[in-house]
Amino acid sequence: MSDGGGAIAIEDLVSVEQFREVVKLQETIWGFSDVDLLPVRFFVVASKIGGQVFGAYDDGRMVAFCLAIPGVKADTRPYLHSHMLGVLPEYRNSGLGRRLKLHQREKALARGIDLIEWTFDPLEIKNAYFNIGRLGAVVRRYIPNLYGATSSTLSGGLPTDWCVAEWWIGRAIERGAVSGGVRLPVDIGEIRMKDPARARLIQSEVAGEFEAAFGRGLAVIGVERDDTWFTYLLGELQ
Repeated sequence: MSDGGGAIAIEDLVSVEQFREVVKLQETIWGFSDVDLLPVRFFVVASKIGGQVFGAYDDGRMVAFCLAIPGVKADTRPYLHSHMLGVLPEYRNSGLGRRLKLHQREKALARGIDLIEWTFDPLEIKNAYFNIGRLGAVVRRYIPNLYGATSSTLSGGLPTDWCVAEWWIGRAIERGAVSGGVRLPVDIGEIRMKDPARARLIQSEVAGEFEAAFGRGLAVIGVERDDTWFTYLLGELQ
């Protein structure tokens, strides 16, 4: 296994055989049951209509993948919805996820696309730090129970209340001063596993704070953490 610095090859996926490998990765990474798995034919379609399907290979073995599908905003702006990025557990914390996102960015810019969006669970604070702290995404939308109940073991049985990350890859986004924050305990992952009722209460409180802030025109413009709290920093976008 490499450290994600270049030894692992990232390739466009185009064949049915490769897409079958992606389906198997979904099962391994998220623990989905059959009803929640994206099927091979979905990846075939995505690859044919202007989407992105990338795989990362370590010595011929697929160890990660990234899927995006094309979209059009109400103002006719084209964008990509990055629907899935999965990395096998033993390859996490290696920089591979970041390499996949930068590869996605490069390919999108080459096509004249300057916006990539995706949804994420704000209770997954490591993922949130990556999205906002490392990639520089901003958040202005919160969608309660977006996907309904899911069979993934990672959800802990909670509703899929997720944020929408906006990654503006073609221009810098000016951020105003921090004017508030939404915080949750840094041990929320452990709480979700051991005390689902408390986790649900935290999720509900976070939802209310996000929706109130976004209703006032604020956005998540950064993140910070200490030994006790993980905080989504709120401010205006210029």
